[in-house]
Amino acid sequence: MAPSAADNVELVRRGFEAMSEGGVEGMLPFVHAEFEVTTPASLAAEPDTYRGHEGVRRWFDSFYDAVDEIGFEAHDYRAVGEKVVVPFTMRVRGRSTGIEAEQSAVQVWEIRDDKAFRMEIFATVEEAMEALGAGD
Repeated sequence: MAPSAADNVELVRRGFEAMSEGGVEGMLPFVHAEFEVTTPASLAAEPDTYRGHEGVRRWFDSFYDAVDEIGFEAHDYRAVGEKVVVPFTMRVRGRSTGIEAEQSAVQVWEIRDDKAFRMEIFATVEEAMEALGAGD
């Protein structure tokens, strides 16, 4: 039996909790070996595509080049078909400056084999919902 939308939401929620508690390594058990995320130029200083567990580690390593703290706060977990839409805020503290900053965006998670398979990032819920062909 295929996982339900509620199962997918719960998986993404548990992945966020695992990352909060154990960092990247805590989150990796929730990530498919063929995972892929592309960070868009409009939302990233260095846009790139990251694949698999090593890609996830490399993505986070790119943050730690500039910051010594990073956290993600999910505001909602919304099932849209089989995908999960997560508005979130990322908070960082600069490594050399100590300046704190935050950025809000929206992640859209695709699940395969009970793991996070693909994630897309959008600036707003409206953009994410439009990309999914769904109204907000």
